[in-house]
Amino acid sequence: QVQLVESGGGLVQAGGSLRLSCAASGRTFSISAMGWFRQAPGKEREFVAGIRYRDGSTYYADSVQGRFAISRDNVENTASLQMNTLRPEDTAVYFCAATRAINIPRSSSLYNYWGQGTQVTVSS
Repeated sequence: QVQLVESGGGLVQAGGSLRLSCAASGRTFSISAMGWFRQAPGKEREFVAGIRYRDGSTYYADSVQGRFAISRDNVENTASLQMNTLRPEDTAVYFCAATRAINIPRSSSLYNYWGQGTQVTVSS
């Protein structure tokens, strides 16, 4: 099993920045990629960004491309999401997820482990 714990959420004004972190523990050797998802009230959970451990390849949703940056520290078993130029529509609960899949899945069903989520609220 793998345990994931997110931190770093909060309230920020539009145009501001936040950095989310995800700490992984347990059988972390089984992780191939990590991703960030978000879910706003009344909406489905959506893919935000992902990173592959093997080579650091990244993939972003169009809505955050150029504003968000995902990174990982393989030694510390952490993944971070730097969020810049935040918009009110970025308001959601953000989830960290880990997968044993070879590539970076965009579907939440392909992720094996999930954190508890952290709230991000962007005020206008």
